[in-house]
Amino acid sequence: MLMPILAQMTGNIHIGLAALGAAIGVGLIGAKASEAVGRNPGAATKILVQSILAIAFAEGIVFFAIFLATAKWPAGQ
Repeated sequence: MLMPILAQMTGNIHIGLAALGAAIGVGLIGAKASEAVGRNPGAATKILVQSILAIAFAEGIVFFAIFLATAKWPAGQ
């Protein structure tokens, strides 16, 4: 009876931590991209493309965590 409750709590905790890490990462990427454009406005397009890719990869971690929390492990149970 206790194990399913702990398993559900663990799934929720790891999704929350992944979302927190991604939010911090997106914030840092945005801050540093703004700082880089302020230093070198001519490179704004290259910086924008790289920051969008980095933000997408950071958000991908959250989707992976959600998938792991909702998947049935091991398969067959």
